[in-house]
Amino acid sequence: MLVRDHLLEEGRLLFNSGQYFEAHEVWEDLWRIQQDPYRKTCCQGLIQAAVGLHHLDRGNTLGARGQFRKSVRNLGTGAAQIPELDIAGLIGQLTSLLESPLKLPQRPVIARLK
Repeated sequence: MLVRDHLLEEGRLLFNSGQYFEAHEVWEDLWRIQQDPYRKTCCQGLIQAAVGLHHLDRGNTLGARGQFRKSVRNLGTGAAQIPELDIAGLIGQLTSLLESPLKLPQRPVIARLK
């Protein structure tokens, strides 16, 4: 398994278990080694999704919304570059969160990344 694949999967497992800060850290390592600009942009979107969810867990709805908006934009740019994950599903869920009032305490339901 390549380092890139290992980092993608490690981040996915952390994200799926609700460890958003830790997922963002792993995906930052992945982002740093990316050569393809579209894949790099998609990794940035994954990082922003994880940071947004971390903000939401900590009660920072304004910060969460800002990260979700950036994440949707960046994920859309490079979604086809990471076919290992259901990027379209994540974009849909983040868009739904952006369209609904975020009430605290609320832990958003994010389907597992596949």
